[in-house]
Amino acid sequence: MQISKKIVVLGHFGVGKTSLIRRFVEDSFSDNYKVSIGVHITKKTIEFSVDESVTLILWDLEGTDDISHIRESYLLGSHGIIFVFDVARPTTFQNLGKDLITLKEKTNDVPVKIVGNKSDLVDAKELDQVLSEKNISYDYITSAKTGHKVNQLFEELAKMLAINA
Repeated sequence: MQISKKIVVLGHFGVGKTSLIRRFVEDSFSDNYKVSIGVHITKKTIEFSVDESVTLILWDLEGTDDISHIRESYLLGSHGIIFVFDVARPTTFQNLGKDLITLKEKTNDVPVKIVGNKSDLVDAKELDQVLSEKNISYDYITSAKTGHKVNQLFEELAKMLAINA
């Protein structure tokens, strides 16, 4: 069985959304920062077995400090969302609870993976303490630069969506 699933990747400006996608799709990283304008769409197929695969159609949305301003048309038909924050910039996750409520309202409870990116820039123990103090729950802490847990994130989401197909 081959299926396709639309995944929307969103978050604040400069949190590494494009870099996460590039690491997953191309297994590469660049320090050259390019602002995404509007939406950029890429895809990658994950094969679970000879006759079972999921093609992830990845919608890389431009960053915004206010999730409520995202065009609802970008979210239509999405099967999953990856909400990315920058672990080194608390302003990108200080309103996480409010942002997630807004997403749920706009997407009718589409599954959301919460991802802290840029783990290579912070001390793991200090990060755990900060996130714990701020009561921030997350699914993954990644580094697009080193590749830490990037494939695991996308592969877990693909498996979850394949099971629920």
